[in-house]
Amino acid sequence: MLTCVIRYHIDPTKKDQFVQYARNWGQAIPRCGADLIGYFAPHEGSSTLAYGIYNVTNLAEYEAYRTRLAADPLGRENYDFAMRERFLLREDRTFLKLVSAPHGRMA
Repeated sequence: MLTCVIRYHIDPTKKDQFVQYARNWGQAIPRCGADLIGYFAPHEGSSTLAYGIYNVTNLAEYEAYRTRLAADPLGRENYDFAMRERFLLREDRTFLKLVSAPHGRMA
């Protein structure tokens, strides 16, 4: 299992647009096959950093998921919305693997 963490730098004057973007992905991402953990918008501290986090089985499945997402009507609409509204200033994507499992107390 891989966890994709997307770090967004957003326009702090367009936080509401990012929230709408995140809600749209909340519908499209699970429908297209990724396990969405969530989208996180600024609350305290930095007003420009936001995150999207989801799990995929492997990189091959990620590529298939991205193809489905690009063909999804809401996915296409959301890409267009972001381009039109220009609230995303930068987007960085990192794939991480959980290495601390199992969690819990040491015996």
